[in-house]
Amino acid sequence: MKWVFIACLLLFSAGAASAYEQPKYEVVKKYDGFELRRYAPYVVAETVVSGSFDEAGNTAFRILFRYISGGNVRKTGIPMTAPVQQSPAGAGEKIPMTAPVEMTPDGKTAGAYVISFVMPSAYTLDTLPVPADPRVKLREVKSRLVAARRYSGTWSEKRYRDNETALLEAVRAAGLAIVGDPIFARYNSPFTPWFLRRNEVLVEVKEERDVR
Repeated sequence: MKWVFIACLLLFSAGAASAYEQPKYEVVKKYDGFELRRYAPYVVAETVVSGSFDEAGNTAFRILFRYISGGNVRKTGIPMTAPVQQSPAGAGEKIPMTAPVEMTPDGKTAGAYVISFVMPSAYTLDTLPVPADPRVKLREVKSRLVAARRYSGTWSEKRYRDNETALLEAVRAAGLAIVGDPIFARYNSPFTPWFLRRNEVLVEVKEERDVR
């Protein structure tokens, strides 16, 4: 456990998350309580783990961090990105950092989550090294329309759930159709003061002709 926290400290020191590559997107429209983004395609390395909302992220981080630290057939390192994302497994495109790590529950297994790191844009599925650990999977996420609610503070499940509820209610009030499960995106390390953290709740919505 100790080395994981040290790695987090080095990679995501306070304010450093903004220096890491993040998935590219354009803001399509701003609503009361969230903004609508269109993300460009990107590739993720992900794994499915079982556990509580808090424990699953720690377990998966170790697995994925090992992959980008040389735990692959080429034994080469891959740059860290942001954010780290978490959501129920089976969300959207099944198992979804540039700086994300993504975490999602399995849908079929209670307490299962998919956690994923977004890979740097310089890589494709064909150029990424094959993971040495069979628990790590590589997948391309297609371009999609996403509603995003940003908030600061702790990573507690209660705080996340409060913002998740607020986002889903705002999206429905705006007349948009939700087509995926919510994703918890974390952009900073545990060592970043809670009031400086950038956290987000993301959810994919259906494309509409009148969305510009």
